[in-house]
Amino acid sequence: MVSQLHKFIFDGLPVRGVLVQLTDTWTEILRRRASNTQHGAYPTPLRDMLGQMTAAATLMQSNIKFDGSLTMQIMGDGPVKLAVVEVQPDLALRATATLIGVLPEAASLSHMVNARNQGRCAITLDPKTKFPGQQPYQGVVPLFDDHGQPIELLSEVLEHYMLQSEQLDTTLVLAADANMAAGLLIQRLPVQGAGNLEGSMVSRENEDAIGRNEDYQRIAILAKTLQAEELLTLDADTILRRLFWEESLTRFEPLHGTNGPRFACSCSRERVARMIVSLGAEEAHSVIEERGELEVACEFCGVQYRFDPVDTAQLFVDPTRQAAPGSSAH
Repeated sequence: MVSQLHKFIFDGLPVRGVLVQLTDTWTEILRRRASNTQHGAYPTPLRDMLGQMTAAATLMQSNIKFDGSLTMQIMGDGPVKLAVVEVQPDLALRATATLIGVLPEAASLSHMVNARNQGRCAITLDPKTKFPGQQPYQGVVPLFDDHGQPIELLSEVLEHYMLQSEQLDTTLVLAADANMAAGLLIQRLPVQGAGNLEGSMVSRENEDAIGRNEDYQRIAILAKTLQAEELLTLDADTILRRLFWEESLTRFEPLHGTNGPRFACSCSRERVARMIVSLGAEEAHSVIEERGELEVACEFCGVQYRFDPVDTAQLFVDPTRQAAPGSSAH
């Protein structure tokens, strides 16, 4: 099964939903990380957290009309110092995390990123085309609740973010394992605008409506009955039928393949080659003499590019290889 994203609305009700199941997209992220001889594969708890972040960021990007990238970051004060997911408006995405030390097999969210209640989740919207002086929009929420208690579910952190930034009730169910990263988003539509499906509309009316719509509350309760195992093993049709069999849904054409969520990182062997050329032959060959090969890893996706002595020598005799100013591997 290829990665898919399904949008739907509840007929006659101020509620919309999105379901995403990342399969090949997610396993490619994990494959690249596992192939890195310096870092190796993610430990299970970090893998699952990053997978949930990837599903959630994809849901949020698909749920807004915004011509720019959405970046979700968790900056931690535990062993996981940083986890990042970047989703483009066409749903091309990539993800990475930085781990310092060793994680126990059953590490919780707070153990990984909020050991001393200093962890934060930031979401940045960076428009492709900026007006003069325009800065990316960023919202930040802590990883603890109103009573200062650590939050152990990423879905609850992001529900709080959505309520704070959009004044819209939102329900999230997230799950991830070695084969899939998946999520379900249910959201109350803005009060203003007939049939408004065009994203958030922050207003006093929206704020006043928080927690008061009975239709949303009923559907949110149904959504929360979805178990992680179901989200990771059942197809979209089965999930939506089991959850909302008494509701009337209008479903839109699923997004998949080149139109749907898919892995994309800007690194390539060609870009690394140009970077090596920009270093100069003397420095490149000195590394070859010391280590036997030249190895460059993408800082984002973790994939490693290796150049042996023959590869490296060829770079400096091939006239088609030209150094590009500011070239990098990522």
